[in-house]
Amino acid sequence: MNQTSPASQTRSLGPLFLGIDTGGTYTDAVLWAEGSGSNPGRVVAKAKSLTTRHDLAVGISGAVDRVLEEATIDPGAIKLASMSTTLATNALVEGQGGRAALVMIGFSESDLDRDGLRTALGSDPVIFCPGGHDVHGRAAELDLSALEAALPELGRGVSGFAVCAYFATRNPAHEIAARDLIRAATGLPVTASHELSSKLGGPRRALTTLLNARLISMIDRLVAATEGFLAARNIACPLMVVRGDGALVSAAFARQRPIETILSGPAASLVGARHMTGLDNAIVSDIGGTTTDVAVLDRGRPRLDPEGATVGGFRTMVEAVAMRTFGLGGDSEVQLEAGALDPKILLGPRRLLPLSLLALTHGNDVATELERQLRSPNPGRLDGRFAVRTGVPERLAAGLTAPEAKLYEAIGAVPLALDSLLSTTAQLATLNRLVARGLVHVAGFTPSDAAHVLGRQANWDAAAAELGAELMARRRDGRGQPVAQSGEAFSERVLAALTRQSAEVILETAFTEDGLDGAATVAHALVQRAVDSQHGIARLTVALDRPVIGLGASAGLHYAGLPPLVGNACEVPSDADVANALGAVVGQVRVSADATVSQPSEGVFRLTVGDDAPRDFGFEEEALAEAETRIRVMAAERALAAGTDTAEVDIERDIQATIVEGRRMFIEARLVATASGRPRIAD
Repeated sequence: MNQTSPASQTRSLGPLFLGIDTGGTYTDAVLWAEGSGSNPGRVVAKAKSLTTRHDLAVGISGAVDRVLEEATIDPGAIKLASMSTTLATNALVEGQGGRAALVMIGFSESDLDRDGLRTALGSDPVIFCPGGHDVHGRAAELDLSALEAALPELGRGVSGFAVCAYFATRNPAHEIAARDLIRAATGLPVTASHELSSKLGGPRRALTTLLNARLISMIDRLVAATEGFLAARNIACPLMVVRGDGALVSAAFARQRPIETILSGPAASLVGARHMTGLDNAIVSDIGGTTTDVAVLDRGRPRLDPEGATVGGFRTMVEAVAMRTFGLGGDSEVQLEAGALDPKILLGPRRLLPLSLLALTHGNDVATELERQLRSPNPGRLDGRFAVRTGVPERLAAGLTAPEAKLYEAIGAVPLALDSLLSTTAQLATLNRLVARGLVHVAGFTPSDAAHVLGRQANWDAAAAELGAELMARRRDGRGQPVAQSGEAFSERVLAALTRQSAEVILETAFTEDGLDGAATVAHALVQRAVDSQHGIARLTVALDRPVIGLGASAGLHYAGLPPLVGNACEVPSDADVANALGAVVGQVRVSADATVSQPSEGVFRLTVGDDAPRDFGFEEEALAEAETRIRVMAAERALAAGTDTAEVDIERDIQATIVEGRRMFIEARLVATASGRPRIAD
């Protein structure tokens, strides 16, 4: 037994950092001792706990308390806490989030058809108001009367607002006016598009702003839960959050810009993967409960996506790791291909609550219902499916339709079998809308259950998984025969399908990075031939030019058969199960500020920066010098707010000019100041 006192143990370790990753299924914690010189530091303790979406503090405390107990250290000695999260990513992949109202100033109804904005909006309300500016910041007449009239009702039916005005990046005045009006009338969170991006492209900027507004309540709950837990354990240190580009920012900073935490968990995993393996060139594939995230390491740094992160099918304006996120994980929904003679197993993209986990948390009632369904002479299409409330605050259920409210009322904290709950196809569609709102979980058979059936995972209720596997195995193929001879045989097929589909998404990412069209189709065809040993007139083989780093608690299980499918090695580090939490504490704070200088008429150089009204200068260098001064100060201030006292500021200029009749003609300039430094730690 370790007889070392917490105080002496703490002194021997040096500065201690606490990393936390809140995923869709598990919350991970790691205690890391900072190294110096050639010493990279080391993991002192690590632990996992189930993510508790109804009260995130429960899952966080479960993981961190185990780490503190294992390490036998004084909690007050922790100098920094940092967390990454896949909650925002998962919410976008699964179509979840709070209900938000979109305010479009200077746009028309037809603009909703660009960049997937109408699809993303769904049934959420949108208000159109006259106004906006032109490319040089000149204003049209603003009229917010339609917004003002709608606010009393909207304030009761949404959890936040998104405001986007035409060319707000060149003059934010109309967005600021609408933002102030909404805050005064409702007190609800408001996101203005110019606060998130300075890039042109109104509809995509509106899409990014809308998604940010939907995520605010979710990230706010996560930060509040973490801060509350740290205070309860007397851990008095700064709290940081990993952004989607791998940089760290303060928790307060992240609360206002939660959209920037999409791909936070995957970005942290890349930082952790590089730290653990020392590999400069690799493909990193991180498999979790809900998603598989694949990215490329080149020369020791992750590739960034200059066009903005794509998550859940939506291209945002958030600069993040060039990560491809697929709805494939240990908790992916297992379905059978409809109408096929020999139906294939289909996985995801939706996450289900695994039956083995449901039974662990809700006792024998789950097994009783599964046994009832097995006694039926014929398989049912809803067999092995349950519904249970997620436990989110009631205020997030605002704006439900009458059918949604009625079904939501019928679903409680005790799981209900869907064949008893639903009587019509319309009700199934209603249930799916409640799931999309994050109000209800659907439970069913998943790869995690299959692993329990085969004895390759043993942390949940294997008996419930076995019953679920039997229900799936007795479903009928196109010939009327059972799809598998036993639950074990069906589970083997599920795990094989997950490995195979993992190879497909890794190859698809590689082909996409190489600029190949139809990457998904090519990847599927190559894996199919490799797995099935198909050789036609053209023999196809494929091999990656770099190894795969497999991350995630289940990577060792699901990636064991990966090398022959991708033609290269797969390394799964010893701490692959907490790569995100580790990556959360080894990064740097990095923020930026930018300015634009345009020439609306000859001899006039117009500077747009921050919330200020545009300013005109008579000389190009005068405008550029003022732009540099302003963004240098802004970047330093943002770095301080983001959590570092030691920021270094670098400035880049991108000047567009042309030559007309031998004379240089200035068109436009964009200047970016980037401030970076290590996060401040407790004294």
